[in-house]
Amino acid sequence: MNISTSMKKGILVIRAEGDLDMHVSNQFRQTFDEALDSSGARSAVLNFQGITFVDSSGIGVILGRYKRITAQGGKMAVTNLEPQVQKLFELAGLSQIIHFFNNETEALEML
Repeated sequence: MNISTSMKKGILVIRAEGDLDMHVSNQFRQTFDEALDSSGARSAVLNFQGITFVDSSGIGVILGRYKRITAQGGKMAVTNLEPQVQKLFELAGLSQIIHFFNNETEALEML
């Protein structure tokens, strides 16, 4: 999995490519947490344009980061979801708590 982080408009942007499964979920969690700690960001955008598969461990990592961000008064958004990943997010109930956007620019404007 390739993961990159950056700051835009005071919001942490995480771009990921590959599968977010049990083999890389700890790496994703660690990268996300370190970026939150070092940046001081309160909100985050996950750009999942390159994510083609997410399993329950990946959902758990996303949910855990959502709880951390909202506990500090921030918001989280996900962009560029592949149809199969979006369906999984909807089935898992993430669409009820995390904002979905078509692209990163749209998400940054709305957060």
